Amino acid sequence: MSRRTTPLDSDIQKKIDHEIRMRDGACKLLAACSQKDQALEAAKSLQTCSTRIMAYMSELQRMKEAQVMQKVTRRSSDAGPMEDRLPCKGKVAISDLRIPLMWKDTEYFKNKGELHRCAVFCLLQLGGEIFDTDMVIVDRTLTDICFDNTIVFNEASPGFELRVELYSCCSEDDYSAGSTPRKLASKLSSSLGRSAGKKLRAAMEPGPCSPISNGGAAPLLLPVPSVPGPKYHLLAHTTLSLLHVQDSFRTHDLTISGNEECSYWLPLYGSMCCRLAAQPHCMTQQMMSGCLKVKQLGGDHQSWTKVYSVLKGTSLFCYHQPEDVEANVEPAFTIAINKETRIRASEKDPHSKVQNICISNQYGGEEVTHTLTTDSREDTHRWMEAFWQHFYDMSQWKQCCDDLMKIELPSPRKPAPVTPKQGSLYHEMVIESSDDLSSTVSDILTRRMQELELRSQLGTSPTWMSVFEESNPQSAGRPRPCTSRLSGHSPCTPHRLPRSPV
Repeated sequence: MSRRTTPLDSDIQKKIDHEIRMRDGACKLLAACSQKDQALEAAKSLQTCSTRIMAYMSELQRMKEAQVMQKVTRRSSDAGPMEDRLPCKGKVAISDLRIPLMWKDTEYFKNKGELHRCAVFCLLQLGGEIFDTDMVIVDRTLTDICFDNTIVFNEASPGFELRVELYSCCSEDDYSAGSTPRKLASKLSSSLGRSAGKKLRAAMEPGPCSPISNGGAAPLLLPVPSVPGPKYHLLAHTTLSLLHVQDSFRTHDLTISGNEECSYWLPLYGSMCCRLAAQPHCMTQQMMSGCLKVKQLGGDHQSWTKVYSVLKGTSLFCYHQPEDVEANVEPAFTIAINKETRIRASEKDPHSKVQNICISNQYGGEEVTHTLTTDSREDTHRWMEAFWQHFYDMSQWKQCCDDLMKIELPSPRKPAPVTPKQGSLYHEMVIESSDDLSSTVSDILTRRMQELELRSQLGTSPTWMSVFEESNPQSAGRPRPCTSRLSGHSPCTPHRLPRSPV
């Protein structure tokens, strides 16, 4: 009997396959690296890929267990009614991550002792989403480890657990040793001959990191083999939850691993500062929308106003027409919907034979009730269900639904600007937009020479001519002949600067 695979299972399996390929590439890159910075970045990628693979596999296992339990529950004859109401998802963002350091006085203030330098980065995991920060080089000149990344998790539930792990690696080791076996094999192969040398090189080549074959079936995921190069170690970690969410900078305790004898050790203060914010979907998305009739306050049973209402956040926005929502027009009026709001379905209206929806709020110690009605009983039921779900979401997300917290999305990284080469008059010449690109270089230079002659008549000179002028202030602003200051050289012949004695 073949096992049926759901689309979600297939998506997770694709993620696992992708991370395995990324891990293979990181292993090969790490084995080939000879530069310290490259090796540290490759080791960081290897650690990140391995963590993602394990997280995806755990998530796939949990999904399979949930499917089995669901089948068992459906087959059970004595199973009672199950609560199918689930809270909405939301965004969780962590930013301004700071980890203070506690150096000894002799190390920081007196700058004594061996300079200990480590490369560190953070892994942040929430469910199946795993992100890493930039790598930071830390030594005793720093008082805090600062990560400027803003990391956003898009599919968080109110019961989320955000695990923050700090990894460290001593950056003072010689990572070029990873290429030593290859160099040795290359020298031996040239001395032993082509045939014997080829066998020796194959034997000394580092093993692949990809999973081994399993007879044509799914690959077996084995632990990452040992690869020459730097190794990151877990230095500290903590777990954040909904209780830690606050729309401000806050300090959290860290659990420290290792001790001073470890090469990757850093004197952590034992705490971490960051801003942890959350935006439930019920605060940012339309949870319900449609046409309603609102009874005017103090009016009779005929005083109804037809509006288009949108339930979002802590308000029921009432517009004159649906087009006003897309046009960002201010609503005609707003009815508060928060944790203190009371909603009930009243008795059937004797005129319309439809139940009304009464929304009551406290304004300055006085209770104000708005009465709503719909065109059918089914619409009334849908609106009441939307209100109950909205209240349930607010009760689960707690303080995140008091006010909408601000999340600044990370801006895409811009490529570093290319700095033009300096020190040559060729690079100082700017071809203006007025120059016809179809013209020859000789034509452009001819126009430049005419401009130079005109400037000399007016007593002004281009800025780049100052390198040929004497430092005499009387000659400032007047172009001078291009003469050489080195004796023994003709002003019209090129020359080389004398080399300084070694």
